[in-house]
Formats: sequence, C-alpha cells, structure tokens
Amino acid sequence: MMQCLPIFAEMITISQRGAQMPSSPIRKLAAFADAAKKEGVKVYHLNIGQPDIETPSIMMEAVKHADLKVLEYTDSAGILSFRKKLATYYVTKGIDVSYEDILITIGGSEGILFAFMACLDAGDEIIVPEPFYANYIGFAMAAGIKIIPITSSIESGFALPPIASFKEKITHRTKGIFICNPNNPTGYVYSESELLQIRDLIKEKDLYLFSDEAYTEFSYEGKVKSTLTLTGVEDRVIMIDTFSKKYSACGARIGALVTKNKSVIEAVMKFSQARLSPPTLEQIAAEAALSLPTSYFDETRAEYKNRREVLINRLSKMEGVFCPAPSGAFYVMAKLPVDNTDTFCQWLLTNFRYKNATVMLAPGSGFYTTPGLGTNEVRLAYVLNETAIHEAMDCLEQALKAYPNRQV
Repeated sequence: MMQCLPIFAEMITISQRGAQMPSSPIRKLAAFADAAKKEGVKVYHLNIGQPDIETPSIMMEAVKHADLKVLEYTDSAGILSFRKKLATYYVTKGIDVSYEDILITIGGSEGILFAFMACLDAGDEIIVPEPFYANYIGFAMAAGIKIIPITSSIESGFALPPIASFKEKITHRTKGIFICNPNNPTGYVYSESELLQIRDLIKEKDLYLFSDEAYTEFSYEGKVKSTLTLTGVEDRVIMIDTFSKKYSACGARIGALVTKNKSVIEAVMKFSQARLSPPTLEQIAAEAALSLPTSYFDETRAEYKNRREVLINRLSKMEGVFCPAPSGAFYVMAKLPVDNTDTFCQWLLTNFRYKNATVMLAPGSGFYTTPGLGTNEVRLAYVLNETAIHEAMDCLEQALKAYPNRQV
C-alpha cells in the first residue's frame, strides 16, 4: 500500500509585527558596506552615530579593576550608588530629582520601550515631530501603539511646527507627545519658548511628554533646557537619557528613565524586574564616568563643534546641496540633488569609488513616516575626525557629479 504523507496547506509564518517591522535606515545598507570592504574599499561611516572619540579611560579602568568574585545580578532598578551619583549629576544641571526618580535601563532604547509600555495601551497614539530617530517606529510597533507625525521642514531648519498642527492631530486615542532634544536626526535644539508651548499643550490636553535627551551635553549655541525643569507638569514628563553618546560608549548599552511620576516608576519597575537587571560591568563603567570633571564635556563639545563647521562648510559648497546648520547633537540632515537617496546611498556602496574609497550615509526617508517625505534627504553623522570628514566629503562631492540620476 502506498503510504499517504501529511499535506500542509500553508507554510508556518512569522507575526504581522515581525513582517511589518521596518529595517533601520541607519543599518540596512550594512551588507553593501561589508561587501565593499571585502574588496579593499575604504568606507567612511557617516551613517551612524558611532563617535571615534576614545571612551574615557576611567570607564575602562573601572571595569578592569572591579573587585568581583561573581558577576551577579544587580538591583532591577540599577546599582544604588550609581543612581545616587546620577541624581547628583542631574542636580548640577538644574534638574531637581532624587535617585528614586531614576531607573537604569539597557540603553536609552529600553527606556523608551518601557515608557511606552508603562504609560500607553495597545492602539494608543503619540504625536512625534518628524523627521525623528528611526527606531522610534520599532519601539512603537513593539508596544502596539501608533506614531502620529507632525512634519517639520528642512527649509525652516526643522523648527517645531506650529502648536495648532499638534492640536489638529489630537484624538481620544492621543496619550502623549514625544520629542528628541537636541534632535536626532536634525540636530535642532528646541527653544525655551517652544518647550513652554508643548508644556501648555500637554497640560491642557492631559497628555504625557516623552523626551529623549541623549545629546544634551552637545549644544553649540547655549544650554539645553530639560523637560524635567518644566513647571506644572512634573507628573507628566518622562525623560530618557543614555551614556552611549555622552561618553562615546555606545557598546555599553546603559541608559536611564527619569520621572517624578511615582506611578510610572512603579509600573516601569515591573518591566525592569521581568528582564532581571541592567548589565553589571557596564553600570560600573557608567558610574565611573560620572566622576569626570565638567571640562571633559567642554573638550568633546569643542571637538564636535569644529567637526560640524567642517562638514557644513564642505556641504554648503556643493552644487545643489542644502543643509541647515544644526545647533546640537552630532547630526545634520541635508537635501541632495538626486532622484532618490535610498537608491543613491546604495549606489555609493556598490558602484562608486573615489581613490578606492566611498561614503556611507543614512537615507532620509527612514526618518519619516509620512509617505514620500525625505526621499531627497540624508542624515550625516559628524562622528569622524576632521581629516576623515574632509576625505568623506571629497567622496560625496565627486559622487554627486558622477551619479547618473542627478537632479538639476
């Protein structure tokens, strides 16, 4: 007798969430960059915020000399001495918080995800000025919430859109506004006036304000006002911080969620306990970094400011390129005279070589959720030294002349 084999009508599939999760515009071209490197091509990475400034030796030494016999779990909220030191750091910046208002997270990324999950229900909405850090989309999708974009324009230097445009987007599903200050990817720094407008709106509409403040130490025309200093909305503000950018320690993956809302702290603590604890050695390194003098930031800020001037100066001299000068962080968004920057950025890695080198950029469309926007924009991170930036700009300048689909 012939044996009957089972018939499977359908192949097993992944989740809709997994299928719909967008690729990172910052990393999605990595395979093409790797292929170019295997050919011996020098690739200048301006696509990602990975500084080439050395991580402070005090952080490395703290890990090296950690007197540990067992690499144990820490408290789910983070090492107590670390949280207390971090609270002192914030107080020196005019932010009145205690260690009880701080939870240590696995990078700022986990802090954002935990904030969403603690404050919002599936189907809720948050309003976010675009362009915005692309991974917010993934965090929102993981939390089951929806981002409602409010578009800022490159022509205005990405200033905050009129508050009236925010009000038009508010529905019964709206639970918060999310800003990044200084902004990634634009480098824009929100003024006190703009922050006060946001404060008044969240107070009027009973909303949360989520604020990504990863780049506060890198402001070039004055200090950044933290959302935690806004009066009258202390229970509505959730601030996310990270050590990745401040101390050029991206691989350490240490961040913090800070809020004076005790209910939010309690809710986030449950998620923190579920993932057990932040990494021990990285917390030791981050705590050591807080012992650095303020002059450390004076020096790194001056270095980034110089790199900004070099990059903006070079871009401004390229025909057809428009790039507003950023006031903070270490990114710029630039408009290029090409048909589509997704295509152009891939072409740079696969087809273009100048002195056996090319440059990797982040296509602008990935920083927007409104279809069709950002297709002629790119984000550049001025995280390389001055010489490397000049060489990368040499590549870009020649590439724009050689690109077959250049727009006049």
